[in-house]
This record gives sequence, structure tokens and C-alpha cells, in this order.
Amino acid sequence: MQFDPTTLSFDANGLIPCIAQDHVSGEVLMMAWMNAASLARTLETGAMTYWSRSRRSFWAKGETSGHVQRLVELRLDCDRDCLLALVTQEGPACHTNRRSCFYTALRDGVEVVISDPL
Repeated sequence: MQFDPTTLSFDANGLIPCIAQDHVSGEVLMMAWMNAASLARTLETGAMTYWSRSRRSFWAKGETSGHVQRLVELRLDCDRDCLLALVTQEGPACHTNRRSCFYTALRDGVEVVISDPL
């Protein structure tokens, strides 16, 4: 079956969440938003391109930091309202210079930082 992006469930702002996961280790790296155009760019180029809600513009992951993400495989969830991008990550994924944006755990009601910057 040919992929039809119009079958995705974008929110009222035309966005869909995309979780980036390391394709080898399975580590969840980050979550960002995509719109139809950033999804199309990602599929065309293989370079993960998101939609920055704060800048209201495209955000090609690594365009300023050099920490690029390359798409290996894109998966759709069962409701077609969330994407999972299996990626190759060069350098840290998080702007805090950590491998993953998910570096804080909630343990017994206490926030615990579980990962140091690279």
C-alpha cells in the first residue's frame, strides 16, 4: 500500500508528534513536532526535519549544532496520530548536550537526573 500522508491525524494546528529513537539501541532520544511539509522534507532528504513551534519555521535537526539525525525507518502508530522515527543520531540529541532529552527520572516523587552531558 502506498503511503498517503493525508491519512495522518494532524492536530488543530496541523502538527503531529514525532518520537525519535536510536535505530540500534532502541533508546528514545527526543520528541518534536512535524507538519505535513516537514514530514515531506524528511521523507525526501532522509534528514530529520521538524516544525519549530517557537520559531514557526522548519528545524532541520543538527543544522546549527552538527548533531544531525538521519531517518532509517518511519513508523505510524495505530491511530495515525503519532510518528516514530528510527534514526541514526550523530552526537547528542538534546540541546543540553545529552544523548537523550529524557534524562530526568521521577523516582518516589523526586526528580533525579540520570544522565550527564556528553
